[in-house]
Amino acid sequence: MNRRILLVALHDIVMAAASFVLALWLRYWLADIPWSPVDAWEGMLAFAVVAAVVFRYAGLYRGIWHFASLRDMMAILRATILSLLIFLPLLFFVTRLDAYPRSALVLQFFILVTLLAGPRLLYRTWKEGSLIQALKRGEDKRIPVLLLGSGKAADAFIREMERSDAVYRVVGIIDESEHRHGRDLRGVRVLGSLANLQAIIGQLREMDRPRRIIVADDRFSGRVIRDLVETSAQLGVTVARLPRLTEFRGEGDGRQDVQPIAVEDLLGRPQRVLDRRAVTQLIGGSCVLITGAGGTIGSELVRQVAALGPALIVLFEQSEHALYQIDMELAEHAPTVPRIAHLGDVRNAEAVELAFAQYHPDIVLHAAAYKHVPLVEANIGEGVLTNAIGTQIIANACRRHHVAVMVMISTDKAVNPTNVMGATKRIAEMVCQSLDLDRSVGGNAGTQFVTVRFGNVLGSSGSVVPLFQRQLGNGGPLTVTHPDVTRFFMTTREAVELILQAAAMPRDGLHAEGKIFVLDMGEPVRIQDLARQMIRLAGKRPDIDIKIAFTGLRPGEKLYEEVLHQDESLVKTPEEGVLLASPRVIDSNELEQALAKLAAAAAQRDNAAMLSLLNTLVPEFHHAPEGQDKVVQGRPAAAAAG
Repeated sequence: MNRRILLVALHDIVMAAASFVLALWLRYWLADIPWSPVDAWEGMLAFAVVAAVVFRYAGLYRGIWHFASLRDMMAILRATILSLLIFLPLLFFVTRLDAYPRSALVLQFFILVTLLAGPRLLYRTWKEGSLIQALKRGEDKRIPVLLLGSGKAADAFIREMERSDAVYRVVGIIDESEHRHGRDLRGVRVLGSLANLQAIIGQLREMDRPRRIIVADDRFSGRVIRDLVETSAQLGVTVARLPRLTEFRGEGDGRQDVQPIAVEDLLGRPQRVLDRRAVTQLIGGSCVLITGAGGTIGSELVRQVAALGPALIVLFEQSEHALYQIDMELAEHAPTVPRIAHLGDVRNAEAVELAFAQYHPDIVLHAAAYKHVPLVEANIGEGVLTNAIGTQIIANACRRHHVAVMVMISTDKAVNPTNVMGATKRIAEMVCQSLDLDRSVGGNAGTQFVTVRFGNVLGSSGSVVPLFQRQLGNGGPLTVTHPDVTRFFMTTREAVELILQAAAMPRDGLHAEGKIFVLDMGEPVRIQDLARQMIRLAGKRPDIDIKIAFTGLRPGEKLYEEVLHQDESLVKTPEEGVLLASPRVIDSNELEQALAKLAAAAAQRDNAAMLSLLNTLVPEFHHAPEGQDKVVQGRPAAAAAG
């Protein structure tokens, strides 16, 4: 029993003894009968012993006076009644109630309740500043939560939770700024840092024990959020976050609708402030054609472009189902934006030519591609025709029809590729680089070609995240190719924002001709760690409730991806998160001739010829048909070279 509990117990026992004496004294005083407290010492000790046992059983000693509530008052009433009901038969058995007036029993009940409850309520009132507030908070039925962060979002959330119909009650704040520890935000104490989380939760009273930790600051790194999820799972507390301003929907600010921690929160990527004015000037009033409009990146491009006031959006997509889905979504959420759903294949030069002649696009966002490494590895011709030849067809159509800007979306797998998908995307980069350099030689007239390269997009059709979600739904196991495999990840929203930002970026002073915009991908994430975190987010225990199985690298896969070739030098741009790289460029005539041969080989599905031509066009292409990369000092040769 600690010191505080001992003091509370001593107080309550003394009050019990005092109540016996005061009740008798008051009864005899009212009857004007002489009486001495000396005559009551035996009964006083006996009642104190009974009360000590009952109070301990009733849990009165465990209460924290700072948080005394109506619930504590009810416990005091029950303990008082039970003490008197036990003591009265004992006293009758010993003394037959001689010298103990029956009315003293009623008096003692009220005196004891007052002596026990009074000091508690006075202390709580002193702490809270108001008796009404003290009692009100004691009966609070809202869910107790801790906030992580003490900034503007936390302030707004606490203010919102003061409403009568609020869902949550903030019982404390965690903040990494030591100078804020011990201070109050709207009456809520900053209790300490994340390093003290376990101790903080342990010190909170049972009724104030948090059932959830709400992240109220976007500045925390992915590592911090991942550690928080793991620690909270061990403490039996769930983790959620406040909606970001960009995620609010409908009426009201939605502050009460906290959201579960999602996979993208584990990345902890900073929320950048983009130059919306430049992007709006690029898109506003323009006809925008988006290839692959039904894909993960394409559909997000459609959503963000629709919000920027285009004159027309042309949804160019070869999948009927995907086109229908994005067309219906646009009809529901942006019905006033003019749009055309166009079924078409970027590999069909005639169909592309007809679409460009019909719609006269000002801007083309080229997102159409085959991106699933093992599938492209097994279907080389399809990957070549779509990713390489399809990009050439779109780019040539842009130049013929005087499109102002074409944006080609590339991938980190184009760097030192070990698979066909990466090699074909590197060729797509080369096509746009070559045409952009030709434009600069011609006096910067004609289409401006912008190439943007980044890593994996969370939630895309080829991403591990949907796979893990399906496997979790089936009870596991979660399959990971290799214990050490890592990937760069970016959210779809952030990737598309930076794509549009790169497209709208002024070229004056950047010397961007023929260069590739590389998005800052942050730190690579180990897929095994991602799997474990997703298991915890699902409320399960890794390796206990849900197993992780290692299946081996698939054909064309590397342990590590890279966003830069060793010969590429990075140049900063005015926009945070967007860099410029200068990859090797092949002569445009030589490239065109090689692509003609590649297209012919693809039409005949001559895999050997296609692989040979890919290796000629992309000398750094190291094809590994067995899926087993050569390893140098624990890393794939291609990755180690970078």
